[in-house]
Amino acid sequence: MMKSLISNTANAHSELPKPKAIFFDVNETLLDLEPMRSSVGAVLGGRDDLLALWFSTMLHHSLVDTVTERFHRFEEIGVSALMMVANNHDIPITEEQARNAIVTPLLSLPAHPDVKEGLKMLKDKGYIIVCLTNSSNKGVEVQFENAGLTQYFDKRLSVEELKIYKPDLRSYEWALKEVGVKAEETLMVAAHGWDIAGMKAAGMQAAFVSRQGKSLYPLAIKPDYSVEDLIELNEYL
Repeated sequence: MMKSLISNTANAHSELPKPKAIFFDVNETLLDLEPMRSSVGAVLGGRDDLLALWFSTMLHHSLVDTVTERFHRFEEIGVSALMMVANNHDIPITEEQARNAIVTPLLSLPAHPDVKEGLKMLKDKGYIIVCLTNSSNKGVEVQFENAGLTQYFDKRLSVEELKIYKPDLRSYEWALKEVGVKAEETLMVAAHGWDIAGMKAAGMQAAFVSRQGKSLYPLAIKPDYSVEDLIELNEYL
């Protein structure tokens, strides 16, 4: 039964067109946010369990910016979101404390254990490797330098150039034009259900990496691949 299941899965993936370019989300997909738990938790009075709430609040209000046709840098939204979480839990913090808890740790996040090997394998296969992030391009440049990922990427794309956050479909369409590829010629990899929902609606192939605590949005179009890590993704490709 297991051999049959594996064979059927392989056959289904073999019917997909081979992508020319592979796009990656950055935070949580490639970089591990776990080290931020202590810094965010410390400024929230030891409530390191609130890290996930802070991150989801940041994402929520990035979309508020998009639908109200405004734009603030992702880092600014992150600071504001942390202050909102603190306020909602009666924890007094200043804007400076919120900024210090986020910015420095965010720039020095480590890559997940599978990432360097997985990216090298994809690079050796000849794929164009691109990141598409809601974070600032300068911030991701520093993150990649600190995590040792710079050499694997052909291009870095940030929505700050467009001023429209993912998962708005226009952000993916813009990224495709920047790289010069069609949606069906690309695969995008992310650990967020909302990002998978956006890229599939934009016509891209999608791979969901099931990082700890992450799950798919059940009402969205399903991804073409669902993998434990980038090593497994390479096996399918």
